[in-house]
Amino acid sequence: MAINLQKGQRVDLTKGNPGLSKIMVGLGWDPVQNRGGGGLLGSLFGGGGANIDCDASVILLGENGKLRNNSDVIYFGNLRSGDGSVQHSGDNLTGAGDGDDEQIMIDLSRVPAHVHKMIFVVNIYDSVKRKQHFGMIQNAFIRVVNSANNQEIIHYNLTDDYSGKTSLIVGEIYRHGSDWKFAAVGTGTASTGLSDVVRSYS
Repeated sequence: MAINLQKGQRVDLTKGNPGLSKIMVGLGWDPVQNRGGGGLLGSLFGGGGANIDCDASVILLGENGKLRNNSDVIYFGNLRSGDGSVQHSGDNLTGAGDGDDEQIMIDLSRVPAHVHKMIFVVNIYDSVKRKQHFGMIQNAFIRVVNSANNQEIIHYNLTDDYSGKTSLIVGEIYRHGSDWKFAAVGTGTASTGLSDVVRSYS
């Protein structure tokens, strides 16, 4: 049974799951339904409900909390880490439908020794030009699944008001001695895109 986390909570990932190696990190979101057609949301959506293209990424950081090189950023433009331990499922352009919108497969046993933390980020593509922000998104979540048996281990629903925010640091998986832990972060930023977020770790 999955552990449901609140913002700021941390939990052991591998300690309580002996032999856990291959995991799937699923991220999901839905656009807020625009019923009225008028007002602020109506004008932002252009009345017809423009698609909001959210992108999930993972940033691999060293022990110093810094990014070693840009190949350690896994996103729709770089779907696989150099060693193959982290793989992205590819871009979902709308967020429509139930379940995960994007998935990241990780083999914890193969993550290079220099990687101490994996930061999971969701940002809105072209947010400034499209005048879109996370106040237009609902039901955002991150979950961790044991790939060996498809069992959900961790689930975290983001429930804060993220109006005006264009990037979300959703969660982290980090080393703790020889084990891995998960932290529910849920922090929003008003960055102009993924490159802005990446720069903050450079």
